[in-house]
Amino acid sequence: MTFEDLYRGLIGMIFLLFICYLFSRNRKNINWRLVIAGIFLQIILAILILQVPFVRTFFEIIVNFFVMMIEAIEEASIFLFGDLARPEKTFGFAFTVLPTIIFFSALSSLLYYLGILQKVVYGFAWLMNRLMELSGRESLAAAANVFIGQTEAPLVIKPYLEKMTRSEIMCLMTGGMATIAGGVFGAYLSMLGGDSAAEKATFGMHLLTASIISAPAAIIAAKMLVPENEPEQLDKNLDIPPSEAGSNVLEAITNGTTDGLKLAVNVGAMLLAFMAFVFFINHLLGWAGDVVHLNAYIVQVTDGTYDRLSLEYVFGLLFSPISWMIGVPGQDIVAVGQMLGEKTILNEFFGYLTLTDMKNSGMLQEKSIIIATYALCGFANFASIGIQIGGIGAIAPGQKKNLTQLGVLALVGGTVACLLTATIAGVIVN
Repeated sequence: MTFEDLYRGLIGMIFLLFICYLFSRNRKNINWRLVIAGIFLQIILAILILQVPFVRTFFEIIVNFFVMMIEAIEEASIFLFGDLARPEKTFGFAFTVLPTIIFFSALSSLLYYLGILQKVVYGFAWLMNRLMELSGRESLAAAANVFIGQTEAPLVIKPYLEKMTRSEIMCLMTGGMATIAGGVFGAYLSMLGGDSAAEKATFGMHLLTASIISAPAAIIAAKMLVPENEPEQLDKNLDIPPSEAGSNVLEAITNGTTDGLKLAVNVGAMLLAFMAFVFFINHLLGWAGDVVHLNAYIVQVTDGTYDRLSLEYVFGLLFSPISWMIGVPGQDIVAVGQMLGEKTILNEFFGYLTLTDMKNSGMLQEKSIIIATYALCGFANFASIGIQIGGIGAIAPGQKKNLTQLGVLALVGGTVACLLTATIAGVIVN
């Protein structure tokens, strides 16, 4: 850890906390003890997982298990699709990445049916409940968001949703925005790791760490943006409702596979539609850049990194100050800013696709790759607002007003949480 890492990290953390303070709905009620405890928990967890040998070894075993499963998925995909799914081929995203979503969704359903996932969720929820003085239901939701998706995590506390306070709903929504689902964890690991088992293990550690330490970050952001009015009246009970994964092992796997298929098809269709719009808009921007003679200037000032006016270049410029704030080296701030823009405006899949391409082409420094990996690890984008309103609103109709009113604020909170996690990673990881 260098002095520059430390002061850049402090600048980033202060900036991000100030954003939450600025947009807070009730600044007088902000629980600063909770904020300090949350940052402390983030830092301790990050150091334990990434720097303490015996803890790191434990998580490496978990990640290596995931890598073995990724290899099994590749073999199953080759059996089903033949050469189309071979890693050395370039037939496309659908045959190499989307199958991992289906498998990891089935795995999550199986672990939930067996009660393993509930025990892990309970342990993590107990820790946050004690350190950050949260209610039992928001502790469980925050912990569940680490392992399952933003539409599945509310099911863990389904009986309590209608009675949750506005601040608790904000905590639930922000947690969903700040973390990723188990189903897409494997997809990102496969994308960033490529053909190398060692690379998969490395990025698996970072993705797992990012999802874990983003949970307290999400709580910090949510509780600053919408503080609890009467925290002393919160229910601290940590009871987890019975499993709804299925009546037996086969049904749990079947249900998880079906859900994973829906998710994979949704991701594929979403990428197809959004990328078509991106390419179309880039054609228009490129034409406009030629008309006003801007394209040649862009090539010159970026040393050929960008060859014309495009959404990627616009995102890079708009988000480059934030890239610098979270510790990205100066020469990479536009590139990482582009990814942050893609993640926020489109979704994190776009950001990770860009990161994978830039990583493989050697465009980025190692530190920039690590910070971007953490910053992109969350569902904080505009589409997620609709997903949460529709998903949570369907099982808790009485909360629809809060869901619609807090949607954009949850997006701000989720984005801040991911960036706070990336800032801490930028200080610790070298």
